[in-house]
Amino acid sequence: MATSSLGQEGPHAPLQGGQLLAAGLVLAAANFIAVLDTTIANVSVPTIAGNLGATSSQGTYVITSYAVAEAITVPLTGWLARRFGTVRVFITSMMLFGLFSALCGFAQSLGMLVLFRVFQGLAGGPLMPLSQTLLLRIFPKDKAAAATGLWAMTTLVAPIMGPILGGLICDQATWPYIFFINVPVALLCAAAGWRMLKRYETPRDAARIDGVGLGLLVVWVGAFQLMLDEGKDLDWFSSPKIIALAVIAAIGFVAFLIWERDTPHPVVDLQVFRHRGFTASVITISLAFGAFFGATVLTPLWLQNTMGYTATKAGLVTALSGVLAVLAAPLAAQLSSKVDPRKLVCFGVGWLGLVTLYRSMATPDMGFWEIGLPLLVMGVGMPFFFVPLSALALSSVEESETASAAGLMSFCRTVSGAFATSLVNTTWEDRTSAAHAELSGLTDRFGTLSQQLSDSGLGPDQVLSQINQMVTSQSVTLATNQVFWIAGCCFALAAIAVWLAPKPTRVADTTAAH
Repeated sequence: MATSSLGQEGPHAPLQGGQLLAAGLVLAAANFIAVLDTTIANVSVPTIAGNLGATSSQGTYVITSYAVAEAITVPLTGWLARRFGTVRVFITSMMLFGLFSALCGFAQSLGMLVLFRVFQGLAGGPLMPLSQTLLLRIFPKDKAAAATGLWAMTTLVAPIMGPILGGLICDQATWPYIFFINVPVALLCAAAGWRMLKRYETPRDAARIDGVGLGLLVVWVGAFQLMLDEGKDLDWFSSPKIIALAVIAAIGFVAFLIWERDTPHPVVDLQVFRHRGFTASVITISLAFGAFFGATVLTPLWLQNTMGYTATKAGLVTALSGVLAVLAAPLAAQLSSKVDPRKLVCFGVGWLGLVTLYRSMATPDMGFWEIGLPLLVMGVGMPFFFVPLSALALSSVEESETASAAGLMSFCRTVSGAFATSLVNTTWEDRTSAAHAELSGLTDRFGTLSQQLSDSGLGPDQVLSQINQMVTSQSVTLATNQVFWIAGCCFALAAIAVWLAPKPTRVADTTAAH
């Protein structure tokens, strides 16, 4: 996962004037669409699933397949850049991202869509770190902060825009266009990028790759994700398939740890876990990002399936969490160099936890702002979580390990989001079924409600349907509240876990973090 060679100065001077602006916009756009696709499908899952003849539960594969594939290619970015050249890898990834985006739009079944999303994620993984690397290479050194700020802003804004764009496209057009919109951007970025950036190509060498480690990584992550995705539909460990996947994931994970510990050129440098501060940071980000991403995926599903929201309206509510996040980001970045990052992270994660716990008191008759206001306020904590935590993690390792640590942290963050999506979806469905069964036995035990509905002119079947609808609405809301409560507890654990890290003794170069 070593990517330190990516940040080396090229033989050419930085760009100036209009060329610098144009190249900066190309790289920012590339990063934007790669990050955008992590959330653009969130509000579209019910629509996609319905059009392809699948359940909303199965539709979440569209989210998890992209996230897992993207996470797997992050460790390969450094090797790919050394082997084929930074610019070539960036341009090739951009073109492949556009190609597989188009194929996603043309998919005629959920299986085809998930397959193309995997390839789209594999192509998109290198775009985020390489766009940052090339931004730092083309910007003058005295404007490095501006380059990092441009990259960080697109990384922060893209997940906010994803639900809005996804909702608008699903309501005003058809779902394939959430993937088709990537195609012109990808082609334009590839063509313009090659023309402006080829002079910054890095030397190539026959860099070795840890093929065994990569294979084991794909096996255990893929098997574990499949187990989480399909367990709820196959009654978990009563199914031989789930047992087999669990065994494969466990054996693959142990073999992966043993191999990566002893091989001289690991695809994932596990030695960085010897630093207590880094380990604590990874635990914190895995718990907190998993809780955050899981709740973010659940919100539009709940709003569309139960509260009657359109995809556009659900996207607008979900995106409110990013408004104050963007405004608070400069303050978080400024305080990161002046205040103990553990305090900032604890505040940010704790704030997210408190708001999520408050959200666990939802009711079926809540209005737009009753749902949206807590999400808006929650955004304050986001930059105080992400920005200082990267600084804390990277300041805990040796400078020569910074790039490896950044890549590993990015991998853990992305995988935890994918795993959490499956766990949240499973928990939500299970708790909805349990609540429905319990409420069905308690509702209208004396027939008063049935009599009132009958007196209003409804027939027997309509009475039963009306009562069942009421029970279902309450059941889903109870299940949603329980999942939010669990997520809030995960945030609380993350806020505690960050204090396992010692106080950093140096300020890290967070430009390596991707």
